[in-house]
Amino acid sequence: MKTGKVLITGSAGLIGSESVSFFDQLGYQVHGVDNNSRARFFGSDGDTGWNLELLKRKARNLVHHNLDIRSAPQLERLVHQVRPDVVIHCAAQPAHDFARNHPVLDFHINVTGTLNLLEACRRNCPESVFVFCSSSKVYGQVNSIPYTESETRFEFVPDPAIKGLTAHGINEEFPLQGGEGRGIYGTGKAAADLLVQEYGVTYGMPTVSLRGNCMTGSGHSPVELHGFLAYMARCLMEGRTYNVFGYKGKQVRDIIHSYDFVSAAHTICLSPPEPGTAYNLGGGRTKSLSVLEAIELLQSMAGRKLDANFLDLARSGDHRIYISDTSKFRNDYPDWNSEWSLEDICRDLFERFDDERFFATMG
Repeated sequence: MKTGKVLITGSAGLIGSESVSFFDQLGYQVHGVDNNSRARFFGSDGDTGWNLELLKRKARNLVHHNLDIRSAPQLERLVHQVRPDVVIHCAAQPAHDFARNHPVLDFHINVTGTLNLLEACRRNCPESVFVFCSSSKVYGQVNSIPYTESETRFEFVPDPAIKGLTAHGINEEFPLQGGEGRGIYGTGKAAADLLVQEYGVTYGMPTVSLRGNCMTGSGHSPVELHGFLAYMARCLMEGRTYNVFGYKGKQVRDIIHSYDFVSAAHTICLSPPEPGTAYNLGGGRTKSLSVLEAIELLQSMAGRKLDANFLDLARSGDHRIYISDTSKFRNDYPDWNSEWSLEDICRDLFERFDDERFFATMG
């Protein structure tokens, strides 16, 4: 399959908008679904309207659909009309704290919405490649892994007895059973992830779950509750205070740029794996950093100090350490390569929040 029709949910969000641009440039007819729920979740900072307008100006083959994935009839009509060759499902409620405070809404968006889309595809285009933007938060009990503490970060203690823990990080064999460090949000994403897998196994649909970790890029509308590195860059550029929630800022994540994530999704579309396959996809150990290390990196590149406020209480469902072992994906797709370095990612975020007054202070 060279080109065709692609349906992208959450098309004005970070991964969705990157998907629109990527597939549009390849010549696909792009159908985007987005109703800017992020603005209702998080306020003006989360508003993705600016991104939608940018996509409308730049994309050659974008048709935008303002609908809610919780509406099965609306999705059914759209999928029946479009009959896409590829589905990239990015729409979600993405924040732990929001999910904790609004569990029913979180469930209906992340789980029911995914089920609605799967069922619409099963009934109308079961042969379409279905890529689900899952999450590293599906894994429970990550916080039960023994760890050490250095001056700037926590680190896993290697233990061959722990299934799914390797020298590279967490792989797909790590258990999904609940535990500290998953929370309501992660539980909903795990339920959706399992549905995507099961539709592949039961109905033979080419479904794939991509369990991303800390995706970021200039297409983000970051807020305090979601998108830590982009929000940190926003705070630095705009002179805001950045709150560090718990763990003394030593919590660790691996970072992947949205372009690299979407290029991996496209690679899957060209050669789908077994139905119901799940992959971890992040920056890996070489692109991991703690909150403290992220602050230092951004400050050193910008030549300016971040106003950081350290709080004792960690967020519910927040992993102390998470690093993706991407070996399974890289073994299946050896020609794929992650192109964006941490420094390139930071420069991209600075450009997103460009401010003439800020750059005037940089000399």
